[in-house]
Amino acid sequence: MVWSPEAYAAHAAFVPALAAEVVALLAPRPGERILDLGCGDGALSARLAAGGADVVGLEPDPAMARAARARGLRVVEADAQQMAFGAEFDAVFSNAALHWMPDQQAVAAGVFRALRPGGRYVGECGGFLNIAAIRTAIRAVLAAAGHDPDAAPVQVFQTAGEFVARHEAAGFIDVEATLHQRVTPLPTGIRGWLAAFRAGFLDAAGVGPDAGEALVGRIEELLRPVLTDPQGQWFADYVRLRWQARKPH
Repeated sequence: MVWSPEAYAAHAAFVPALAAEVVALLAPRPGERILDLGCGDGALSARLAAGGADVVGLEPDPAMARAARARGLRVVEADAQQMAFGAEFDAVFSNAALHWMPDQQAVAAGVFRALRPGGRYVGECGGFLNIAAIRTAIRAVLAAAGHDPDAAPVQVFQTAGEFVARHEAAGFIDVEATLHQRVTPLPTGIRGWLAAFRAGFLDAAGVGPDAGEALVGRIEELLRPVLTDPQGQWFADYVRLRWQARKPH
């Protein structure tokens, strides 16, 4: 998946804006060293740093990493599935990123290594049944047009039980995970959402720009009856997985 900071800012600013509850769960303290796993353009990292935390962002996409650095943040440009940190963070935080990482066991092991004894792991991402209607519509439209819907990048939407079991196996204790339905307004509609989050999916399926516009139109019409309110406002059928865990002393 290739990201555009400009498209993300235009169509997905609601992602960091809706993170207040998970930031409160993290409860960052001044002076703590915190790793922001999948920091994106750094909007949330900057919020943590403004409270006095010593924040390091981890972001694999070069354009998003540059956008985060433009906020004055320290960013390591690397894949969270191949982390090389060793017992140097008081907390690892992640928002709206974990579901983009297919090798979940590698991420869990890397986070465990990165934490100091007693350190905590807190975050939120897409959970089981997240954007089920949107994903179904995209798959149906791609298949009907002769494209392979399984060529797209893999996303992992876990149940709470899967998350707990995986992280207990990685060595974490006090692991808690819950699913939360969060019907989310889309300020720029489903087209804006697709531009921010699914452009790479269409490319992977072999859809060119001209054909892509037509397919987006079909996806939009398929979803309009189920994801718009009577006033025509678009919503996404989000389900969020929120968690907290701790590395033993």
